[in-house]
Amino acid sequence: FREEIAKFLTDYARAAKALNPDHITVMNGCCAVFATLSTILCDPGDGYLIPAPYYGGINSKTWLYGGIQPVHVPLFSEVTDEESHPFQLTAEKLEDALQRAKKQGIRVRALILINPHNPLGDIYPAQLLKECLEFAHRYELHVIMDEIYMLSVYDDTTFTSVLSLDCLPDPERTHFMWGFSKDFGMSGIRVAVLYTRNHEIQKAVNQLAVFHSCPGPVQHVLSQFLRDRDWLDNVFFPTNKKRLKEAQNILVDGLADVGIPVLKSSGGLYVWADFRKFLRSQTFEAELELWQKFLDKKLLISPGKAFYCYEPGWFRLVFSDSVDKIYLCIQRLEQMLCSHAAEPGANNASSSADALCNPEKDSSGKPSSTPGEDVSQLKNILVY
Repeated sequence: FREEIAKFLTDYARAAKALNPDHITVMNGCCAVFATLSTILCDPGDGYLIPAPYYGGINSKTWLYGGIQPVHVPLFSEVTDEESHPFQLTAEKLEDALQRAKKQGIRVRALILINPHNPLGDIYPAQLLKECLEFAHRYELHVIMDEIYMLSVYDDTTFTSVLSLDCLPDPERTHFMWGFSKDFGMSGIRVAVLYTRNHEIQKAVNQLAVFHSCPGPVQHVLSQFLRDRDWLDNVFFPTNKKRLKEAQNILVDGLADVGIPVLKSSGGLYVWADFRKFLRSQTFEAELELWQKFLDKKLLISPGKAFYCYEPGWFRLVFSDSVDKIYLCIQRLEQMLCSHAAEPGANNASSSADALCNPEKDSSGKPSSTPGEDVSQLKNILVY
């Protein structure tokens, strides 16, 4: 199975050189990979840098095993002179977050990057990826690259896998992870891959992997999937990407009709949408109130607080569903938002929606509060 995975990732991640199967560990899901790496790379109380917003489920996985804490690198929708688009990550922001952590007495040991990003749908350019790796190398940080949406990229956007880089600044501290759950639509199968060239780390991971093993019959079936390149190249991936793009277009257009701008994205199964003008106040309490109204209308849309977003009012919407359900979602959204706006005390002031759709204009300012700690693991979608 590891040999098939090595061949598959070598080709589809456009690896600089053929992957070595001996550097691969297979576990039952990326959550298991995060959990084991957290206890191997860090001591309890250490921290890891992670751009926020981000998939909130990472926190529980790293805390339960390793007792390590996230050090947020806050990203905002407002575009400054040094940025080209909202929620943009830069090496300078990583540096600022690291120095803040040092002043707080937190020893940062790792940097976690999700590419394509969840929930932003952002894809890191090759140059930014290299700058982040150089930054980590400077401070001897381990880099965990989560590329679970690697093959769920559409449009003409170029995705750069860390495996494709010719020369890594610190190959011994660069660790790649990927799984079948997103790109193959197999969440329940629970199979993930860790690729690391660090022998000592892999040896330690393998000691814990016995508790997170993948059943032999599952490995056998997935080996057949990976081996059938004709089906993957000519049927599955083209069809999957075409359907994802169509679904995204339907959702984005529907949200635009209701006056909801989204962050422009080309990867992932979701959009990051701006509901700020529908909040009664620019607080996370108002965001959760709106989220509850969505739930009452049978709309499971994840609030930004679940992703540790620093601005209230952003939600992630998943579009990897049937077209009829997407249309139903838009219909329910329109009905719910109309009734919500008609309620006494609703915030009907104009928002920065136009600015969000046109990045050259200014969008909203900084948040009035920061996200709380008791964040549920929900999912949402954005598009600019």
